[in-house]
Amino acid sequence: MEAGLKTFEAVMAIARLGSFRAAALDLGMSTTALSHAISRLETTLGVRLFNRTTRSVSLSDAGRTFVNGIGPALSEIRLAMETAQSQRSTPSGLLRINASVQAGREITPLILTFLRRFPDMRIDLVTEGRLVDIVAEGFDLGIRPADLVPRDMIAIPLGRPQGYAVVAAPDWIAARPVPLTPADLPLEDCLRVRLPNGAVFRWHFERDGEIVQIEARGRLSLDEAAIARAAVLDGAGIGFFIEQDVAEDIAAGRMVRLLEDWTPPRPGFSLYYPGRRNPAAGFSAFLSMVRDAATRHARQGEAS
Repeated sequence: MEAGLKTFEAVMAIARLGSFRAAALDLGMSTTALSHAISRLETTLGVRLFNRTTRSVSLSDAGRTFVNGIGPALSEIRLAMETAQSQRSTPSGLLRINASVQAGREITPLILTFLRRFPDMRIDLVTEGRLVDIVAEGFDLGIRPADLVPRDMIAIPLGRPQGYAVVAAPDWIAARPVPLTPADLPLEDCLRVRLPNGAVFRWHFERDGEIVQIEARGRLSLDEAAIARAAVLDGAGIGFFIEQDVAEDIAAGRMVRLLEDWTPPRPGFSLYYPGRRNPAAGFSAFLSMVRDAATRHARQGEAS
């Protein structure tokens, strides 16, 4: 008769703890039942697995070989069982997501749909400019532009590619010549953007294979898109934004877009995470929803 999984677990517990009594307590069974199970296994194998005295228990040579052989297999079996259980269980618990402000806006509709679908789930969305180590700071997932995702992470594209927009207030434009190329920009009137690492962002332009980068020299330096938007609306000068941050202002005529043919798309956002061998049900459900959304966006892009 073949021994069951519980018997193999019992062998490993005795080998680990060096005591039948301690192993029985660890396994939640009586010492007598444990002893009988091991005796039946030894009879089946035809060898003694443990050397027993009144004071100690140790593995025999055959027992040591047996434990070394079944140990890795038991670990794989436990992992397979845990994975199956996590897939079967109802998603619940907390997911912590770190994102840039713009990425947070991009993912919020999907988060709200997820919470409606899984009422036992909670999400903590933290938006900030700096690029954080999501593992070290206790986040499950991160969302950043694709070109900023750390190379050791698994990434899933989100949505469409982003675009840049160079804009100024209508009154500001009316009093000055309209720049037709990046070289025409009055650098002293271009708002300076400070990156999370403290460096000044260089405005990037591209057209017909020609790449131009300029460094703004305006008197105002900012690190927050909302404040920069307010400054441009107030006539402080020319701003360089992610398109979605000022799209409504452009459409409403509050801002005039400049050099549109020089501002190509930039990489879209990606959701990223470290590899996990046994993810929780809620984590897996959220990734599945993100992948489905990414597939829909890709198909819409192909159709258009």
